[in-house]
Amino acid sequence: MSIDLIKLKGDIFGGVTTAVIALPISLAFGVASGVGAAAGLYAAIAVGFFAAVFGGTPGLVSGPTAPMAVAMAVVVTHSASSLPEAFTIVMLAGLLQIGFGAFRLGRFIAYTPYSVVSGFLTGIGVIVISMQVLPVLGSPMATDGFHGTVAGLPAALATINSDAIFVAVITLATAVLWPRTLKRVMPDALAALLVGTAAGILIFDQAPTVGTLPSGIPTLQVPVLAGEVLIKMIEPALVLAIIGSIDSLLVALIAGAMTRAQQQSNKELVGQGIANIVSGVFGGLPGAGSPVPTVVNIKAGGRSRLAGILVALLLFAFLFDAGKLVEPIPLAVLAGLLIHIGWHVVDWRFLTRVKQMETPHLVVMSITAVLTVFVDLLSAVAIGLIASGMINAMHTEEIELDSVVSVPLLDLDSDDPFSARTGLLRLAGRFTVASAAKLSHVIGADIREHEVVIFDFSKTEFLDDSAVMVIRELISDASEQKKPCIVMGMSLKIEKSLRGLGALKGIETANYAESLDHARQIADQFLVNKDQHQ
Repeated sequence: MSIDLIKLKGDIFGGVTTAVIALPISLAFGVASGVGAAAGLYAAIAVGFFAAVFGGTPGLVSGPTAPMAVAMAVVVTHSASSLPEAFTIVMLAGLLQIGFGAFRLGRFIAYTPYSVVSGFLTGIGVIVISMQVLPVLGSPMATDGFHGTVAGLPAALATINSDAIFVAVITLATAVLWPRTLKRVMPDALAALLVGTAAGILIFDQAPTVGTLPSGIPTLQVPVLAGEVLIKMIEPALVLAIIGSIDSLLVALIAGAMTRAQQQSNKELVGQGIANIVSGVFGGLPGAGSPVPTVVNIKAGGRSRLAGILVALLLFAFLFDAGKLVEPIPLAVLAGLLIHIGWHVVDWRFLTRVKQMETPHLVVMSITAVLTVFVDLLSAVAIGLIASGMINAMHTEEIELDSVVSVPLLDLDSDDPFSARTGLLRLAGRFTVASAAKLSHVIGADIREHEVVIFDFSKTEFLDDSAVMVIRELISDASEQKKPCIVMGMSLKIEKSLRGLGALKGIETANYAESLDHARQIADQFLVNKDQHQ
């Protein structure tokens, strides 16, 4: 029972703290999308609640995010002629996400290397910290990340609000210095929120505040289902669905790493899809798993879906009289909290081991982090995965080539008078695109040195299409040189792969051997016939 109470307290603290943090973020993203602040709040409520109920990642908090806000801005300006059409696109994106989950596409996120995740975390931490520079100086937060902060810095420096700076410093100091013994009673984030707000109200009252919130139940949006218009909506809906899915699954991966809980990627996609359909119906932005609120929630103790549900319910209350409770909170308080959070988002555990880290892993992490900060999340992850794949391919190449045996039969049997003239190519293990190029170079040279070549597949486990095409070219080159090829030991799986791409074309049935002795006999007969005709 005590364990359940501890978890419940953590979820409550996490939900309350995260709701206050998520509120200004959702409003800001609503403005950035071009739809309005209210649309951001509606999305935080709808996406946050339904993704928590139907999703598959404990501790994950969903809502409007920077990539989705930017994508929605493109939809509003280029893909929709009216807001009802824009919200219909959001609904279609949700349907597509449900389809992604139903076809179990979420499992591919499990193949993301930790160096990519680490770079993403570090980049997000840097962005979170940099975005707070303007609010600390008393100016509105830039919603377009690092670039927006840099662009707005000259104006912010020209109109510095000293009260905002003092409030931010007090908030940050409280979060950093809050005694560990008191964290069991009140998380440092909530304590900093209360102390900073009190300082802003009682002493530094010139600091900008959250201000008036949109109120009331949103108007339901009727989807636009006209045939021609609906077809034009599919492409932007697909873009929203892909961005939202990748965004959510990456944050789910982070949440899983922080809580040591197993996430269900396909269930998460279904949950996000349902959430976006509801958000579109109520005139909200498309949403996804949100990194900052998720980290805030987990750091404050939130570990189950209850925390995410509580965040949505509290934000729903802000549509009514409860909104007056947060209106006097200085924006600099939220900035101080986010600086503290951003510092802990940075993957210091990985960075402090730079000297012991293998160079390829450091390169992948650095590329991902830099692109996350200076370009965008999707480009960072995509290029990070490509770089990681290339590095892994280099290691795989060495392993696969070590499994190749290419020797004259003389090395195996010196009693056979024809053994020196017969080459044996034994492919043991797996062979992929990683080793295909060098495989062609190494084996091609050996084929030219022998009069008959035996391809031994008895220990071959797997051949991808690149490896099969290399073998096809080798056999074809041997045929052009009038050098017979003998194949032996093919499993049904390997034979299917080879035949599927025509690699065995030109090899007669008589050249199929069941064993090495049988292959040697076929080779000897070829050489005897050759000698007789010379």
